[in-house]
Amino acid sequence: MAFRYAVGGFGLAVMAFGGLLLVREPEPWRIALWLAGGVLVHDGLIAPLITAVGALCAAVGLRLHGVPRAALVVAGSLTVIALPPLLRPGGVANPSALPLDYPRNWLLAMAVIGVLTAGYAGVRAWTRRRRAALQR
Repeated sequence: MAFRYAVGGFGLAVMAFGGLLLVREPEPWRIALWLAGGVLVHDGLIAPLITAVGALCAAVGLRLHGVPRAALVVAGSLTVIALPPLLRPGGVANPSALPLDYPRNWLLAMAVIGVLTAGYAGVRAWTRRRRAALQR
């Protein structure tokens, strides 16, 4: 219970600091607009897409619980965060602004998420089979 209060107190302190920074900002409407955009992207894009993928998987008979569902959330969130550099037109005037190969790195991140999720599912299936064989 003490840990819960400590984490809650830390969260309140961080919120108060953020509020102080917002009040000191010369143009606070920009930050409010950015925060509203984050809520809109989550509620208007990420959450409906994840819900649709879950409904589609359920309709096909594929059960997504725990780690596979979390992997979808992580992959979706990472994709939304990576969209600006992924969709940028051509080269940039300042090559140091976006110096990395973002499409390749995004694909690598998606591959790592997929491999880790598949590995987890494989280990879990193997453990279940082994446990069932030992119970016989």
